[in-house]
Amino acid sequence: MDDTVIVDLYLSRDETAIRQTSDKFGPRLRALAFDIVRDCQTAEECENDTYWEAWNAIPPHQPRTYLYNFLARITRHLSLDVCRRRDRLKRKAYLCELSAEMEQCLPAPDDVECRLDDITLGRIINAFLADLAPEKRNIFVRRYWYLDPVAAIARRYSLSESKVKTTLFRCRKQLRERLEKEGFEP
Repeated sequence: MDDTVIVDLYLSRDETAIRQTSDKFGPRLRALAFDIVRDCQTAEECENDTYWEAWNAIPPHQPRTYLYNFLARITRHLSLDVCRRRDRLKRKAYLCELSAEMEQCLPAPDDVECRLDDITLGRIINAFLADLAPEKRNIFVRRYWYLDPVAAIARRYSLSESKVKTTLFRCRKQLRERLEKEGFEP
């Protein structure tokens, strides 16, 4: 079923929207959640919570042309929330590792000025990603959006792990330089 039709079902508050969403995107959303939470049952719960959140969020939002991205964002946030709750005192190494990598580029999240400039920061990052070569952009997004391990990215794109690590290092450096040029200090 077409994304536009599914969104129309949500807007008309037809419960078949959830079944259609599950049929079309369920496995991908569950895989995204599993990559973050590393537990099948929790991933299913995140997937189901995504449908509930979508049911509540689609009116007023109308993601006709980006339904999967809309749902993936919800799933990702729900999965990360589960990790934060589950590991409040003892954070998982892969989340800490990613945080340490990106904190060299991004401004501190508890800085008041940074909160005010979130929209600008988002635009700069989107422009940065648009300027990257497709392979570099895919590697960057797989690592920092989907939280894929370096080894998985290397396998996915038939690259060596050192090539992936080097690409990520250079991309972070370029992002830091772009942010500094725009007035954001890490």
